[in-house]
Amino acid sequence: MPANKGRMRLRGTVVSDKMQKTVIVSVERRVKHPLYKKYLLRRKKYAAHDERNICKIGDLVEIISTRPLSRTKRWAVTQVLKKVQPLDRTVAGEEEQAP
Repeated sequence: MPANKGRMRLRGTVVSDKMQKTVIVSVERRVKHPLYKKYLLRRKKYAAHDERNICKIGDLVEIISTRPLSRTKRWAVTQVLKKVQPLDRTVAGEEEQAP
């Protein structure tokens, strides 16, 4: 019997990785408006446990519900589905100067 049977799983994007062993994951869902029948995007941010500090901002991750780990953490990162490419911090047209 799988250990995580019956637990909720969500997919989202990492929007903050400034804390140790914790990331903030933004999860989008589509909701149909009851009167106008238009689909709207709703976002919610979840604090998730990242034991190995492998997640970076922009990564697509899967999180799973878990027991409360702190006042705000009730989710844990199970896997990184897509890694984001690191940004080049140099300004276009400028060369780096050696000291």
